[in-house]
Amino acid sequence: MPHSYHIEKHYMERSGWLRAAVLGANDGIISVTSLVVGMAASGASSQTLLIACIAGLISGAASMAAGEYISVKSQQDIEKSDLKMEARELELHPELELNELKHIYMKRGLDSVLATKVAEQLTLHNALDAHARDEIGIFEHTSARPFTAAFSSALAFTLGSLFPLASILWLPDQSLEYGVMIIGVISLGIMGGIASYVGGANIWRGAFRVMIWGVIAMVFSSWIGSLFHVAMN
Repeated sequence: MPHSYHIEKHYMERSGWLRAAVLGANDGIISVTSLVVGMAASGASSQTLLIACIAGLISGAASMAAGEYISVKSQQDIEKSDLKMEARELELHPELELNELKHIYMKRGLDSVLATKVAEQLTLHNALDAHARDEIGIFEHTSARPFTAAFSSALAFTLGSLFPLASILWLPDQSLEYGVMIIGVISLGIMGGIASYVGGANIWRGAFRVMIWGVIAMVFSSWIGSLFHVAMN
């Protein structure tokens, strides 16, 4: 007997880790590549560039992990505080909270009788869950997950930083500055396209958008580095 329903997997379920991963990968490519390009423009040796790239990779990954954890943890603390407040209100003023839920459903298009029935049924099933979802806007699949965000961001930053690192190891010294920049822009396009595909967006638009910002950052870094003209050994 065929099922009367079908299963849909929406892209919002990926938002918790995808945002952190996209940010980390893009930052890894842009920041480390810009660092290398700027130092190359100043006349730094390939050995110095390699050391700077590794240092940028390690410090950047740690910074991204810490920053994402603190940021998302703050969001999680707000969610928990709101849920505690709502649980207290449900205990102290159940009728007022039921009426509040009823008006929410009426604003969404239900008539008064049906809105009352829906509010009563959902309150009996799980009152706090109903208010978290429909009043506050907290959903299970999009709720804050600090460790997931921190790990995704740090891992993605590390992977993004491997592109400029590989460029330094493979490219000849005389073409390092422009070679690293070209590989950085191409890798940004690849990462942007992948992120757009995973998120269900237009691949070419996502790739082009991140490439433009990458080029701006790298050109600016190269210009700043060229002002020094100091060979660092």
